[in-house]
Amino acid sequence: MHRLARVYPYRSRAGCRARSFATSHSRHSAIIHTEHAQSLNESTNALVSFPTKNHNPNPHGPLSNLTVAIKDNICTIHLPTTCSSGMLRHFTSPFDATAVELLKAGGASIIGKANCDEFGMGSLNVNSIHGPVVNPYHSPNEKSIPWAERERRSAGGSSGGSAAAVAAGMCDAALGTDTGGSIRLPASYCGITGLKPSYGLISRWGVVSFADSLDCVGVLGKSVDTVKTVFESISSYDPKDPTAATPHTRERAKASAESLLSTLDADLSDPDLSSLRIGIPQEYFPSELNTTIVTAVRKVLERLSSLGAQLIPVSLPSTPYALSAYYVIASAEASSNLARYDGVQYGTRFPLLPGADKSKPGNVYAHTRSAGFGAEVQKRILLGTYALTADAFDNYFLQAQRVRQRIKTDFDSAFRIPNAQLSNPSPNPDGVDVILHPSAIRTAPRLDSDAVSGLGPYLQDVMAVPASLAGLPTVSVPAGLAADGWPIGVSVVGQWGSDELVMCIGKVIERTSDEDDGPMADAIFGFDDVICGLDAAT
Repeated sequence: MHRLARVYPYRSRAGCRARSFATSHSRHSAIIHTEHAQSLNESTNALVSFPTKNHNPNPHGPLSNLTVAIKDNICTIHLPTTCSSGMLRHFTSPFDATAVELLKAGGASIIGKANCDEFGMGSLNVNSIHGPVVNPYHSPNEKSIPWAERERRSAGGSSGGSAAAVAAGMCDAALGTDTGGSIRLPASYCGITGLKPSYGLISRWGVVSFADSLDCVGVLGKSVDTVKTVFESISSYDPKDPTAATPHTRERAKASAESLLSTLDADLSDPDLSSLRIGIPQEYFPSELNTTIVTAVRKVLERLSSLGAQLIPVSLPSTPYALSAYYVIASAEASSNLARYDGVQYGTRFPLLPGADKSKPGNVYAHTRSAGFGAEVQKRILLGTYALTADAFDNYFLQAQRVRQRIKTDFDSAFRIPNAQLSNPSPNPDGVDVILHPSAIRTAPRLDSDAVSGLGPYLQDVMAVPASLAGLPTVSVPAGLAADGWPIGVSVVGQWGSDELVMCIGKVIERTSDEDDGPMADAIFGFDDVICGLDAAT
């Protein structure tokens, strides 16, 4: 039980990055990695299945030094894909998802499947037939307390298992999926890096659908470099995915960001950011935001400003409506996608109770779905089904789609880089290059607290859903510790297709986060005028 504390030691206040067993023992076999991961997993419940042998078709590929965990809603031919649901408890896919195929082709070693919220529905990874994931972070406030006696906090969700596996040093990187913050929130809670890419850049072929227009395969890793390496290996066009961005659109987006990227060198100790314009959205600093998170964000902005970056106040006026629109759209799409699980065509069939009427197919379907789906999935199916009814369609689903379009327009108006997905984008020379905001409104909540029940879990996504609705790339990187000693993350959001740019800025934040922060210098920033909502939040 105490091995985890030795592998995941207390780290510097700003760094919050885990040391990876896989990297420090790169010469060991994949089976040794798996055995070590299994020993660590007893304390975190991050992984739910492990390979019995190494299925690596390219041991000398560019990813041969990496071990990777796969979220349990991404299909793998040699491991079960349960989606943490009783409905798919015994399912093993006959094929690998495209992202998994590309990882294997690159030589990566798959160490296991990662726990998640059922069908990706949740923000704290407590809605799982495998049980909740325990955050492996070791707070400096508890460094003298044995693991078995310290408080248990959430790893975030729905990709909590992926984040915890990376944070605990079980693997170098992990694949997750992000529908409304399911990569960025766990990354923030666990003190690691998490990338939600531009919608359509990574193939969704082989990903069990939650909400088709929102789901993205993303990467979690111990550093921006690791995340970037994996991302570049799997972000290729896939004709099997009907939502994949075309090669032409990818090239347009790359060309739009190229001129700015050519002026940035994140590998330098003091990169010149004088050409970079960073937007600070006032709507992302609500009164509910923890004050120590505001302080951490201020310090990140101070470091970026000292490197020459310009801080520009921006307004995204539709943001307050994003969370409501997200839950209507996501639940409606989930209702449609999960209709297939009836125990006859798809899913585990649960036998009827003795004496039940078997003459009506509806009874058979209803019993299977009631027994196979968890409470959270059932709730969202009911909500989504209602939103799609004739009486509610106009007032809920269509209205949510209108809000979504306004959110996209807000972002397009704020960015200087044009949206490559539009046929005739309108350039905004006075716009910003990236937007920076806190990844979450708080640090990881205790698993036994009120935050994991009621409306608490739904509010965790409030910072993340606007970028998901707009399909924009976002990377969450560690930004220090809150007053309670737990990690804080900041998110960098870019225009569609600017994934390399947001990772570049993320790397700058990562490289400077270990510096000893001096006194705040409001005169440098003019915080009262520039950062708008920050002072109101404090």
